[in-house]
Amino acid sequence: MQDVISLALPFFGLIFLGYFSGKIRSIPAAGLDWMNFFILYLALPALFFQLLAKTPIQELANLAFVATTTFSTYCAFALAFCFGIVKTGRIGEATIQGMAGAYSNIGYMGPGITLATLGAAAAVPTALIFCFDNILLFTLLPLLMALGGTEKVGFRKAAFGVMRQIATHPFIVATVLGVAAAAIQFKPPAALDTLLTFLRSAAAPCALFALGVTVAIRPLGRIPGELPVLLFIKLIAHPILVLVLLNWIGGISPLWKATAVLMACLPPAANVFVMATAYQTYVQRASAIVLLGTLASVVTVTGFLYAITNNLLPGL
Repeated sequence: MQDVISLALPFFGLIFLGYFSGKIRSIPAAGLDWMNFFILYLALPALFFQLLAKTPIQELANLAFVATTTFSTYCAFALAFCFGIVKTGRIGEATIQGMAGAYSNIGYMGPGITLATLGAAAAVPTALIFCFDNILLFTLLPLLMALGGTEKVGFRKAAFGVMRQIATHPFIVATVLGVAAAAIQFKPPAALDTLLTFLRSAAAPCALFALGVTVAIRPLGRIPGELPVLLFIKLIAHPILVLVLLNWIGGISPLWKATAVLMACLPPAANVFVMATAYQTYVQRASAIVLLGTLASVVTVTGFLYAITNNLLPGL
């Protein structure tokens, strides 16, 4: 248990330092813009590129792993979306609820927790899950919003916007470049490699601190009655589902399965609130879900960490 606390305390400690800093100092939300730019466009892309570029190319072509983890995320989304349709009858609100039930904080929290727990070998499955989960969710969101009439654009225009958003996302671009570098066995010059190492080292601490600040400055709003169901789907059902399916298909290494479980058990991403704000749908309740989901994940993520590090989960 002491090893788990040693892993979880610094991880969540950075989030809470950011949270308390955001509460203590009245700094406008715009003050986070440059830090978020640094994290999204420089630090985390450098992390993904450097780790993937040093990975044997054959490890990057695990289609069974990609298909299973992406399908698990889709199932979590579908479950939360159907719950939202039954509860509200509105596609727009149900779509944001689907995001809350499926979109893990795989950008800011994912690399930090998987690499700290499982080591550099977790970089490849972490990057694959990030890319394909984002492709799935970035596709579902605008298309369903267009279908529900929330986004006043045609289906064709919405589809084009999805493809552009996916193709230009810095994490996905960095992953593609990293895979290409691995394929041709490209080794960057020493100075460039050192620069990438500097950026990579800053990625997790800055991302976790920024996450805490972001949660602190968001309005809590009304706590939705559907909160327990959505958080159960996100924090419990999603990681269990991905483990069951990966065990069922077989042929996946325990480390990759552990990585998938950790990525799936993370709380709803702050992007759920950003998406709700962009479409002016379910905004206040999305804020509450992100905040309370992050707090609840202190218990649930620590529980999964304990189970993984003590070999308590089947197949790990």
